Amino acid sequence: MDNVYLENLNSNKKLEKVITVGTNIGAYPHSLETSMKELAELVYADGAEVVGEVTQNIYKFNPKYLIGSGKVDEIKEMVELLEVDAVVFNDELSGIQVRNLEKRIKKKVIDRTNLILDIFGLRATTYEAKLQVELARLEYQLPRLLGIDGWSRTGGGIGTRGPGEQIIETDRRRLKREIDKIKEKLEKAKRTRDTTRERRIDSNIPIVSLVGYTNAGKSTILNRLKDEESGEVSVKNMLFETLDPSSRKARLLSGREFIISDTVGFVSKLPTKIVEAFKSTLEEIKYSDLILHVIDASSEDLEIQYNTTMAILKDIEVLDKNIITVFNKVDRVDLYDINLPLRVMPDKKVYISALKDENMDSLLKIIEDNLDEKYFDVKLKFAYNDTDLLYKLVEKFDAKPIYEEDGIYLDLKLEEIEYEKVKDYVVNV
Repeated sequence: MDNVYLENLNSNKKLEKVITVGTNIGAYPHSLETSMKELAELVYADGAEVVGEVTQNIYKFNPKYLIGSGKVDEIKEMVELLEVDAVVFNDELSGIQVRNLEKRIKKKVIDRTNLILDIFGLRATTYEAKLQVELARLEYQLPRLLGIDGWSRTGGGIGTRGPGEQIIETDRRRLKREIDKIKEKLEKAKRTRDTTRERRIDSNIPIVSLVGYTNAGKSTILNRLKDEESGEVSVKNMLFETLDPSSRKARLLSGREFIISDTVGFVSKLPTKIVEAFKSTLEEIKYSDLILHVIDASSEDLEIQYNTTMAILKDIEVLDKNIITVFNKVDRVDLYDINLPLRVMPDKKVYISALKDENMDSLLKIIEDNLDEKYFDVKLKFAYNDTDLLYKLVEKFDAKPIYEEDGIYLDLKLEEIEYEKVKDYVVNV
């Protein structure tokens, strides 16, 4: 990761300037206007600003430039007039198209996929996430190696930073070997994660996963629900601010523990290579007891957010899981203005504002209600001379004992395995 770039990103230095280019064909499933707005947000997340925009309605892509030759001349004029640093296309470009455009425009040209890969490279902090991003980057580069004065430039991010700038074209075999090595390392990381997951499953603590569009507020929800002693995850109003998976302990209203987990956010037209590289991490969702699908209720593209996430959940084969739709950021919108996606079930949704800490108890209740299949509401009774187990349960579930003349009572909600351990003390189920 480029430290100079990080310093620029976190300072008040002037942002790099770019022009964005979009077509009506590549904008699907968005309208072109909405898709270009999202591209501008991605550019900002990569540390630059959009100073100009060019769009074109076309029936088919131009194999040489993707867009029409006349539109390329228009971009060239804008580049010179606005003194931009790069041109960012909303559609995926071939290596030949990048080379042709750069020769004509005389500026760096990158596409949406390369832009997202660069953002992911900047955000990844864990060993496994860095490997996943590197794998996606190399597999994206492999078919795009282009000889330029004996070298190959396959992209990277906006400006002159970014990985992979000088790979010898003829060294494709070396590139493939690097890919194979990264896959081996990821397989080892997966085995470590499998061991951690097995321990978590053996602990009988339910796991609740947060999924959804990037910047929908998943990290804010996690911070609201987690135990006080658990560290907070980073929260910024920026696409893909959180990339590395995060898990924290939390408690339901009854005091019962659960694990709340978050992973990479989604976005429309998320590069296939990214989804494939992160699939092993995303498949952690398969082992969840409950999925919270978080949607930005104030977004104009609510339906698109919903469909994008559901498509990825279908791809990783978890649609059979119990899924609750969480409409976040309701403080920004009138509830009557929210157009619900058709597939959202009335009894499987909740409206909250994690930022304002509004309706979080309702979220905890719907979580608990949808974990009830595995749990029992019980009243336990302990003699005053038999309190060892009682105090262990009080500490574990943060429960309040009730002292009566005939004994000490405790109201708990227990998972079946835990119930079997204390059933001799049960006086009411």
